Amino acid sequence: MACCDEPQLIPVQDAIARMQVAVQAVTDTETVSLPELLDRVTAEPVHAGFNVPGYDNSAMDGYALRAEDAGQVLKLVGQSLAGHHFDGELNAEQCVRITTGATIPAGANAVVMQENTEVDGDSVHVMKAPSTGENIRRAGEDITQGQEVFPSGYRFGPVDIALLASLGLAEATVKRRLKVAVLSTGDELTPPGQPLKDGHIYDSNRYGLIAILQRLNVEVLDLGLIPDQPDQIRAAFERAGAEADAIISSGGVSVGDADYVKDILGELGEIGFWKVAIKPGKPFAFGHLGKAVFFGLPGNPVSSMVTLHQLALPILRTMAGEAPEPPLQLTAKAASGYKKRPGRQDFQRATLRCVDGENQIDSNGAQGSGVLTSFLGANAYAVLEAERGKVEAGEPVTVIPFDRFIT
Repeated sequence: MACCDEPQLIPVQDAIARMQVAVQAVTDTETVSLPELLDRVTAEPVHAGFNVPGYDNSAMDGYALRAEDAGQVLKLVGQSLAGHHFDGELNAEQCVRITTGATIPAGANAVVMQENTEVDGDSVHVMKAPSTGENIRRAGEDITQGQEVFPSGYRFGPVDIALLASLGLAEATVKRRLKVAVLSTGDELTPPGQPLKDGHIYDSNRYGLIAILQRLNVEVLDLGLIPDQPDQIRAAFERAGAEADAIISSGGVSVGDADYVKDILGELGEIGFWKVAIKPGKPFAFGHLGKAVFFGLPGNPVSSMVTLHQLALPILRTMAGEAPEPPLQLTAKAASGYKKRPGRQDFQRATLRCVDGENQIDSNGAQGSGVLTSFLGANAYAVLEAERGKVEAGEPVTVIPFDRFIT
């Protein structure tokens, strides 16, 4: 088939588009102090109350002078230090000792680096004349008063918080944090730290999913490990639907006899769609349950991580009030071949390198949906289009570098 190997499979971009229009951003806001603002999302634009820098200042340690006097021996008449400016005004053939960040004295229009001078007492010989304006940082050249520094829907990073502090702001108004319920389902799962029975595996998905959500700075409601018992799954869903903004379940969305998640979602809420043309992660489900949006992730560990990262995370960021940019995409030459059959868009874990000035992407080993070690050492997805088949070494490949949510 031209797009999907099964008629009911939804292309990845169509699935994301359908989810985006089916959710709404939180509207509640709160005012938060600087130490708590990391990864919070702005509820309103942030404007500068003054120019940054607020005054003309020196970019170098040296001497402030009039550029037109630089060919003469100048008289040193004082100093301007950071936090302690020179009170007077420079006249012809005068200069002031100045340090980086200090206010430019009245009358001066340039700064000469101290390395380009010779000093004898209060006489300063300028060996290399500066041009007008040289080594001066002008008031407002970074930020002007009234300028929008951060738009609404912006997620604060570490440098952003420093910038807020430089504007004299001790707090900002942000969207409230999303509350996301997380649970794993499966009789075969055992909590880490307990003895492993025959035929069982450890519940790894929930911990990886919660770790990604912590990078998103949401409030996590951990509903734990739920056995394949319809009554217990139903009770967990009812609680999550009443308390959370979003629900993320792992497992139980395939077509096995004990895969109850999709059926119970249809009973208590509504299914928007089920099955996406993505590899790994085809049995991904989306819908609504109570007041919450529902994301049903596959049980295989790699499928669970990839579908949260590529399908659910963009929607959660929208729900948090963020206006995220599309992920960075590059083109690289395949350093090795890739096995693939047409039908689903494939997100293979890979290593992106620059070799002799050329981007190259190399497969990161076995790509099975249960092989979590395919992420180890990887730094990007090799994204193989749905209609594409086997990829030979040397062919161009679309690459999405890993972001901070997955590494």
